Amino acid sequence: MSSGDLRRPLTVALLGGGTVGASVARILTDSARDLEERVGAPVVLTAVAVRDAAKERPGIDPSLVTDDAAAVASSGVDVVVEVMGGIEPARSLILAAMEAGSSVVTANKALLAADGATLYEAAERNGVDLYFEAAVAGAIPLLRPLRESLAGDRVTRVLGIVNGTTNFMLTKMDEEGVDYDEVLAEAGRLGYLEADPSLDVDGHDAAAKAAILAELAFHTRVTLDDVYCEGISRVTSTDIHAAQAMGFVIKLLAVAERADGGVVVRVHPAMLPRSHPLASVRGAFNAVFVEAEAAGEMMFYGRGAGGAPTASAVLGDVVAAARNRLSGGRGPGESTYSNLPVLPVGAAMTRYYVNLDVADRPGVLASIASAFADNGVSIQVVRQDGHGENAGLIVRTHRASDASLRRTVEQLSGLDTVKRVLGVMRVEGEAGE
Repeated sequence: MSSGDLRRPLTVALLGGGTVGASVARILTDSARDLEERVGAPVVLTAVAVRDAAKERPGIDPSLVTDDAAAVASSGVDVVVEVMGGIEPARSLILAAMEAGSSVVTANKALLAADGATLYEAAERNGVDLYFEAAVAGAIPLLRPLRESLAGDRVTRVLGIVNGTTNFMLTKMDEEGVDYDEVLAEAGRLGYLEADPSLDVDGHDAAAKAAILAELAFHTRVTLDDVYCEGISRVTSTDIHAAQAMGFVIKLLAVAERADGGVVVRVHPAMLPRSHPLASVRGAFNAVFVEAEAAGEMMFYGRGAGGAPTASAVLGDVVAAARNRLSGGRGPGESTYSNLPVLPVGAAMTRYYVNLDVADRPGVLASIASAFADNGVSIQVVRQDGHGENAGLIVRTHRASDASLRRTVEQLSGLDTVKRVLGVMRVEGEAGE
């Protein structure tokens, strides 16, 4: 853009007119004056591509609505905002927008986790920006600090609650004693669940976000296939009560960390001490705890989903991309210079909680202790529950490799002194980790 047209309106087109798209359109209209001052030129919405153009969409000017997404993507506007979701046609439309010279703002975590490299390469090839703050943790300013504010530091670990639905469910189970099936039904009635509930409860949504966080934190390409994923459907009231008795709370955590010269990325339920900052994150809120060598420990907290919060993050990216169009600058591209190996979950160093239904007879403790010792796992705490036929043991371990802990549990399952392994869960966030 030449110096003579610095006040030329910057054009924005939307791919998607659902909850988030409608919120983006409304803010672009209602805050037009503020956005103009922040960008340095007017920001004008030119089109909104939707699947059903005949459907009434409050807050969106009907004259802007079209069902021709391909034409909108290829229109050559300054910024294309993709809030459709899914892999296709979103990927093809984003690539078409970049080929037409448009910078792209997307909230598409699934696409970024599956094939972010293709988007980065297209942005670089076409000299445009790719921004995606809204893809992880909604309104929480998280990705930009990882990409920019901590660029001079060395991040060692990222530990987060990045799915509000499962956090809502686990909070209800902890605070009100509601069982899993009941709270799952309530989450559905409240509209918290994805159209495919397994994306939430089986951890896939959190895993996509974990992949994005890991790539930014460790400058290493990480995809969804690299993330170990375990959901919350097997969390029982017994686990909840055991956690409470030990001063813990259960959360679905996304964990990305350095280990053995590589990176491990995992999503699973875990017990957290109630003293840990993440333990107090309730309901549908998100929070991410970042540990870095120089900066130390930081936590980012806020609303992780919803039309207005997600639109807030989208508009922040729109402003950044628009400013770059005015100045001729570029935003950050892909940073994978570290190229660390992504290791299997077995390489992670963690602690375990193990709940055992045991025979109440001499030698039980000795056989169980031997199973832990055989695999190089040290026991931190043992607590006995009940007597006779109802005897049970709860064991909490010191840190060991996840592979060693799994082998221990397999060996325990084969002991004649152990009737059944009732529950197994990782323990995170204790002092000394």
